[in-house]
Amino acid sequence: MFTGIVEEVGEIKSIKKGAKSSELTIKAAKVLGDTAVGDSIMTSGVCLTVTSLNTDSFTTDVMSETLKRTTIGSLSTGSQLNLERALNLQTRLGGHMVSGHIDGTGVITQFRKDDNAVWVTVQADKDLLRYVIEKGSIAIDGISLTVVTVTDKEFQVSIIPHTGEETTLLKHKVGDKVNLECDLIGKYVEKLLGLSNQSDTKNELTQALLKTNGF
Repeated sequence: MFTGIVEEVGEIKSIKKGAKSSELTIKAAKVLGDTAVGDSIMTSGVCLTVTSLNTDSFTTDVMSETLKRTTIGSLSTGSQLNLERALNLQTRLGGHMVSGHIDGTGVITQFRKDDNAVWVTVQADKDLLRYVIEKGSIAIDGISLTVVTVTDKEFQVSIIPHTGEETTLLKHKVGDKVNLECDLIGKYVEKLLGLSNQSDTKNELTQALLKTNGF
């Protein structure tokens, strides 16, 4: 598990492509501390396992499913990545509980300056947006952020200067894809209420439904 608080921005040093998989070597510094082979590092939102370590980098294998469902497959040598080590019992949970398992990708459609902040608009599929709520949490490329507004087509987050400086988010351009992980709670509640296997669009997670079921 992770917190969505990015520790540093790393850089892809090399990529070895297999038939359906890849091996990434990522240049880093801070996240190498106390890290051992077999540990997990969240890489732009994707939980990956460290397979080898050097003094200035780590290597990880990326399976075909991950390449298909995330933006990792579109990256190249020199691409920058948000990095975070898995949390431990001494870690302050400053963000929210993030698993590193991507729900899908979104597309950045707008950046809008608002005094010292930047509003970022992300378009996503309706099946993913059903789990996104106003003032709730979402992880974009592994960054824990608060949702400001949400519609049936897109959502918005507001980026403070510190987040902009310490992550890759504001280095993106309009049209870029980002990895999205919704808050775990909504998915578990939906499953417990028996809604996840129902295709009827009227069976949506609403405040009234939660109240009826004792939440």
